[in-house]
Amino acid sequence: MAMKTSFESDYNNGAHPEVICHLLETNGKQSQSYGFDEWSEQARKKIRAACECPDADIFFLVGGTQTNATVIDGMLQTFEGVIAVQTAHINVHESGAVEASGHKVITLPSHDGKMDAGELKAWLKAFHADPTLEHMVIPGMVYITFPTELGSVYTAKEIEEILSVCRQYDLKLFIDGARLGYGLASSECDFDLPWLAHHCDAFYIGGTKVGALCGEAVVFPRGNAPRHFMNIVKRHGALLAKSRLAGVQFDALFTDNLYFNISKHAIDMAMKMRKLFADAGVPLRDSSTNQQFVELTNEQMNHILKDVLFETWAPIDDNLTLCRFVTSWATTDRDLKALKEALETL
Repeated sequence: MAMKTSFESDYNNGAHPEVICHLLETNGKQSQSYGFDEWSEQARKKIRAACECPDADIFFLVGGTQTNATVIDGMLQTFEGVIAVQTAHINVHESGAVEASGHKVITLPSHDGKMDAGELKAWLKAFHADPTLEHMVIPGMVYITFPTELGSVYTAKEIEEILSVCRQYDLKLFIDGARLGYGLASSECDFDLPWLAHHCDAFYIGGTKVGALCGEAVVFPRGNAPRHFMNIVKRHGALLAKSRLAGVQFDALFTDNLYFNISKHAIDMAMKMRKLFADAGVPLRDSSTNQQFVELTNEQMNHILKDVLFETWAPIDDNLTLCRFVTSWATTDRDLKALKEALETL
């Protein structure tokens, strides 16, 4: 039985061929473990250069939820919580992983997935004016995603404003970069990786969704990793004995601009996809990233699902459903052709 074309996610393929080749060509070599292998160190050097952060502390973890829970737990005191928007991944789609380590997720309104610096400041001002704050969870961090869960992209000005509020109230700024490459490749992004690295306290470079079999590279840009962070990683069950698995992959991804080239490919495919939907008269939500959100009638949705897989995101009303179509490094013109054929028969 032939497999349907899938736009369900950006991690439903294996790894980019160059990543696989690097895994194979290094497979017969022995190495040290727990992050001390030669490829992890090579990858760290390349990431430091790409970020223009020569003193950065870099750790390799396996997946996004594990990374978010570990970093947040490591950077916060036991009595502190993390501020995020209501649609944030840590609040909606991580099964309470952050709360499981004792840190409350404090939510603010979401504006197409983004946090508003003015609302953040107003909330913090009100919090610190509350005479009962000793009985409350103290905010210690702001968490944002780039790009957001809804495909929107923060501007440099928006991040600067959020960072300014963080500095005013002594909060750490942590940026979830599970899809970082796709955000940086967006036509709406007005900054680069070095700029991002210098405007936060920690972030991670997503590999799982951007060409790797698995893996995320956590970056503390100023060598500001929490004390004994490796012990914290271990306590979360996140320390890879065969650390080379992640190291080899990031060594490949940060060789010859591969990470950014494959991210741009996904954006190019997403823009071609947008045109297909527009030509078919299907309403689209704004997104310049590899996640495209479209409004389909339930009849249209079920018809397309006969030939193409995608994610039904949320009902709009009794007849309309918001659906998500995602491109990746592996998306081909053949995939888009299958979608076009399905749309032509609506």
